[in-house]
Amino acid sequence: MIECKRRLQNWRRQSLADQRDAKGRLPREVVPPYVSVKEAVFPFNKFPGVDPILGPEMRSTGEVMGVARSFGEAMLKSQLGAGSRLPDKGTVVITVKDADKPRAVAVARDLVALGFKVVATKGTFAAIAAAGIAARQVNKVKDGRPHIMDMVKAGEIQLVFTTVDETRTAIADSRVIRTAALANRITYYTTMAGCEAATEALKHRSDISVLSLQELHAELA
Repeated sequence: MIECKRRLQNWRRQSLADQRDAKGRLPREVVPPYVSVKEAVFPFNKFPGVDPILGPEMRSTGEVMGVARSFGEAMLKSQLGAGSRLPDKGTVVITVKDADKPRAVAVARDLVALGFKVVATKGTFAAIAAAGIAARQVNKVKDGRPHIMDMVKAGEIQLVFTTVDETRTAIADSRVIRTAALANRITYYTTMAGCEAATEALKHRSDISVLSLQELHAELA
């Protein structure tokens, strides 16, 4: 133990130029020829009725990682590992805050190109429709029936993309869709970055590959 500590101290005192390997090569940054996506696993399904919106006090019960040649495929693998089911077809509901509407339009365009149907609440629908993308409008719960909750409970929604302003009122108003998605085992994303990443993952549903750790490590040599 003492010898190990001494060697560690000596190594820390060395300059970068002194830290050569057995073949005399200087240290170099290793840039893997693949992409790794880590995903946290949260136990929301064990607490019925809880609001699953992410917050700084959250504690995950584990983590998984997807590795692939592209970000989209790595994202898909990470979701599969975490138990989040991404649909092969169906309807995606999009309801986002004003600041996210331009990005939501791009997401909607990709979803339609992938063969999904898109429904959106009033403001989001207006932005999507203005871009010439096929979509259908659905009411928020406060706007009366038929509304978004009716579609969720009827099994008409397969994926939920929702973001809200970080105000107490906005979070409380949108709580119902998040809890409904959780109760009905519908995969949902509550950040625009997450929505975009999930959309990229959907593009790789039919070409997912399997890579061994031995293969990956061999490529780092």
